[in-house]
Amino acid sequence: MNIIVCVKQVLDPEIPPAKFKIDPEAKQVIPPPGVPPVISLFDERAVEAACRLKDKQGGTITVISLGPEKASEVVKHAIAMGADEGYVLQDEAFENLDSFGIAYVLGKAIQKIGGYDLVLCGRQSADWGNSQVGSILAEILGIPVITLAGDIEAVDKKLRVKRIVRDGYEVLEAPMPSLVTVSNEIGLPRLPAGVRIMIAARKQVPVWKAQDIGAESSQLDKANAHTEVTSLSVPTRKTECEIVTGDTPGQAAENLAAKLAELL
Repeated sequence: MNIIVCVKQVLDPEIPPAKFKIDPEAKQVIPPPGVPPVISLFDERAVEAACRLKDKQGGTITVISLGPEKASEVVKHAIAMGADEGYVLQDEAFENLDSFGIAYVLGKAIQKIGGYDLVLCGRQSADWGNSQVGSILAEILGIPVITLAGDIEAVDKKLRVKRIVRDGYEVLEAPMPSLVTVSNEIGLPRLPAGVRIMIAARKQVPVWKAQDIGAESSQLDKANAHTEVTSLSVPTRKTECEIVTGDTPGQAAENLAAKLAELL
């Protein structure tokens, strides 16, 4: 069974709030100095799901990540967990793409790799959290998609997926190849083993440019993007307090009731 897993490098969600800064003009988050980025937690669950399938079915796991060359670190993290190969998609033309552009680039890379039975993504990214790339990618590849997987099995050349819903779960089947987005209900990811850490450290992760995957410049033109970030700001918390009084406790209660009625 040959599995491709899409992973993303994100800011460490454990950084202190005081270190979280944005550039409102560029509409971008400013990476804090001294805090290395990490693999998106949902994508790490997707790698875990792939490793479990590999443990049972055999086969290979290939990891791809769109981002800067430093994204090789999250690819190596996946290899240390049990993946076999990985690629980084890095090009100036890939910067600041929307979900459709990201899915297009990932799709071209997956088509170049070929020979896959399953594509796995996290249910959403741990930074922007749009939950769009997986479904768009499946449409580009022309394969079925199942979202929010809490468990995945391969039975008789079909996938059996436990999909998380509001009041429990449902079990769906899909042919291979398919794309599945993995939720955190899959369980905790395994810790990279010592031998695999050494294998990952020695691994040379190839970097693919736009021309390497045959990406068309018109598909990467920001003017043709489907979505646009119009503003970016850090949430603020504001607390207001009003003391309601009265000459007597009874009057104070009446005043409080009248104030609450005004707010309804």
